[in-house]
Amino acid sequence: MILDILLEVVLPVFVLIGVGSLMQRVFELDLYTLAKINFYFITPAAVFMSMYLSEMSGELLGTIALFYAMYSLILYLIGCIVAKSFKFNKGMKAAFNNSIMLDNAGNYGMPISALVFKGDPLAASIQAFIMSMQSLLTFTYGVLSIQGAQLKGNYRSLVVGFLKMPVPYALLLGILWNALDAPLPTFLSMPLTYAQQSMVAVALLTLGAQIVKYPLRLGRITVYVSMFIRLLIAPVIGIALVYLLGLEGMTAQALIIASGMPTGVNASILAEEYRNEPDFAAQTVLISTLFSVVTLIGLIAIARTF
Repeated sequence: MILDILLEVVLPVFVLIGVGSLMQRVFELDLYTLAKINFYFITPAAVFMSMYLSEMSGELLGTIALFYAMYSLILYLIGCIVAKSFKFNKGMKAAFNNSIMLDNAGNYGMPISALVFKGDPLAASIQAFIMSMQSLLTFTYGVLSIQGAQLKGNYRSLVVGFLKMPVPYALLLGILWNALDAPLPTFLSMPLTYAQQSMVAVALLTLGAQIVKYPLRLGRITVYVSMFIRLLIAPVIGIALVYLLGLEGMTAQALIIASGMPTGVNASILAEEYRNEPDFAAQTVLISTLFSVVTLIGLIAIARTF
């Protein structure tokens, strides 16, 4: 089983990440344009189609939302305990909490889910829903935690940033279209399907190009603490919540695997945007992504027992 997971899931992912990294070194790709294509078209299209084709009931949606809320809250509390133990200042506490709470549910989690579950609509819709909630968390707690006192009562930038996110709109439209059982016109379904099918390759190539820009530094103990929580403690929390909520089958498997994703690029983007511990944030993205090669193999093997 371990060899199968390595060959069929993990290696394909890292081959594409490696190709993206190589192309970035050779051609110096326009990361801004790549990110915009992913963020404003490919990812929303994949979310919409996943929810439109979803077989999830309203009850299951509520259960997954409850799972994710509890999961995020536990990680936040762990982050606060670690921050107090290490005597982090306010800025470092925000960066650390973001590094363990904002995972790569999009351009890493969705391709992993697609490969593990062979494109199964239920698994895809679960991961799409999780990615949507991750986006909401990023532009609410993620931004607020970093801005802190910088906001000085002015939340306009937060609200504007939230309203500009396409993923929540795609999520709601997909759920609505599904609930109405309305046919999707061909002139819309075909472009959206093509975008959804391109997501795995484009997302992983982009991720590979993004992580090349971060120089690897191995001397910060806090980076390893973050990685330990993100790749090992977080999946344990996910497994415990699956048991607590009585979940089983593909739903349990998808949530367990989703709980073990590495730190998301958004954690680094926010740190750079607000000049808050950008080096720490970049290192957590890079190192957790590299080490996830090992942890994901074990996590997928565990998930398949449910």
